[in-house]
Amino acid sequence: MHLTQGNKPLLSVKDLAVDFDTAGQITHAVKSVSFDIYPGQTLALVGESGSGKSVTSHAILRLLPQSIARHPHGQILYESQELLQASEQQMRALRGNKISMIFQEPMSSLNPLHSIEKQINEVLLVHKGLDEKAATARTLELLELVQIPEPQKRLVSYPHELSGGQRQRVMIAMALANEPELLIADEPTTALDVTVQQAVLELLKDLQHKMGMAILLISHDLNLVRRTADQVCVLKDGYSVEYNDCQTLFEKPQHPYTQELLAAEPSGHPAATAIGDSLLTVNDLKVWFPIKQGLLQRTRDYVKAVNGINIDLKEGQTLGIVGESGSGKSTLGLAILRLISSQGSICFAGHALDKMNQSALRPLRREIQVVFQDPFGSLSPRMSVSEIIGEGLRIHKIGTAAEQEQIIINALTDVGLDPEARHRYPHEFSGGQRQRIAIARALVLKPKLILLDEPTSALDRTVQRQVVDLLRELQLKYNLSYLFISHDLAVVKAISHKLIVMHRGVVVEQGDAETIFRAPQHDYTRQLLAAAFMSQTGNELPN
Repeated sequence: MHLTQGNKPLLSVKDLAVDFDTAGQITHAVKSVSFDIYPGQTLALVGESGSGKSVTSHAILRLLPQSIARHPHGQILYESQELLQASEQQMRALRGNKISMIFQEPMSSLNPLHSIEKQINEVLLVHKGLDEKAATARTLELLELVQIPEPQKRLVSYPHELSGGQRQRVMIAMALANEPELLIADEPTTALDVTVQQAVLELLKDLQHKMGMAILLISHDLNLVRRTADQVCVLKDGYSVEYNDCQTLFEKPQHPYTQELLAAEPSGHPAATAIGDSLLTVNDLKVWFPIKQGLLQRTRDYVKAVNGINIDLKEGQTLGIVGESGSGKSTLGLAILRLISSQGSICFAGHALDKMNQSALRPLRREIQVVFQDPFGSLSPRMSVSEIIGEGLRIHKIGTAAEQEQIIINALTDVGLDPEARHRYPHEFSGGQRQRIAIARALVLKPKLILLDEPTSALDRTVQRQVVDLLRELQLKYNLSYLFISHDLAVVKAISHKLIVMHRGVVVEQGDAETIFRAPQHDYTRQLLAAAFMSQTGNELPN
């Protein structure tokens, strides 16, 4: 269904197709996508990885590699100008001036060798023809516009000296430098914490109102889309399968795939396990990193990454650990695993881990396993799935070769993968399948405790839900205990029995997860929940 407006579309994409021809191998990345964007409005392109969202957005600006990209059919009209037929000179006049783009990962998009001033100035020097003094004055205005704190000081800063939210604000400042009519935002908040996401979205909406620009928002975060978009176009396998105004699409989705996407929010309750005795007890845990200064590098102060944390995790229980980047979540996990130095007591299954050296710890390592955030980065590309999953069995000398093979087959079956997949390599699997392999690797040693560090953040929502369901099934089957570290509160709510909320190295709230989600006591917890669950309708907290 196409939307009608009184005015003419700023951008029209009509039956767009994009093929990639790599050495005679044709990939149909986009098959038929159509939508219109009107002045001053926000249209969201949504869909899972591989649906064609980013390829479509790159095609608009003609940023696809021309040596391999082909357009079998379709049109891209910007103010009635056909962009697919435009010359490179015409496209250069559009890029940055009329149409700007914010990319997903600001650390990759910003030059680490150049100051913020130089990078934003360059846009103004190239497109506006300003001199250095005028460009710097305009750059300062832009940094103030995007609400960078102490903008004068930030002119000489480099990207690594800024937080993730500040880097994204710099990217927005660069994109807005020439006051574009259309801003393409490709997953602009994916790598950010929920409160920073909310701040960036509010900033974009405010700037849109002030400048009257249209926004093409590319995202797989439906909660974000619901708060932000006027229109939504849903993509699946290179096709636009549903196109409607935001409220109608969320309230009355027509296509089965849209209905599936909207139902994919991780939900339900934590596994109804038999809660046993205390398995992990942590008392007054501290991880302080010294700040050294001066010629003699004397310790002047400490970064108190973890400062006095207490934990009591029981058998069969999941403890969710939430907080923003820099809150100390992952540092706490590393300290419990004894992978970094810490002070305080760590007792696991009756063993005082803090009193043991690495040699004494080794036999216990099989009982505490880890699943990391990025399944591709944590799996060796040179090892087959069988070798990856069986590595722990070989290290701990568990069983004969034939017995190890059977244990690997059982683990793959447990995580819902075909045992024949054990002969393949990680690059042959999707992100969700790779994370299942990582979970199988943790399972083979029959651990009592699994530390899950952001295990679903790199996955699409439908895949996240499948992984959460799998983790609950495995917990019921083997009475596992989980330490679940995440900034995704919807996922944490679906799996955690207990919850601790961390902020700047300390616990600001802890207790029964359901109680905290229903009635948070601390202002910071309320702020996190409001940012994570607020919808366009204004409902702040989940039922």
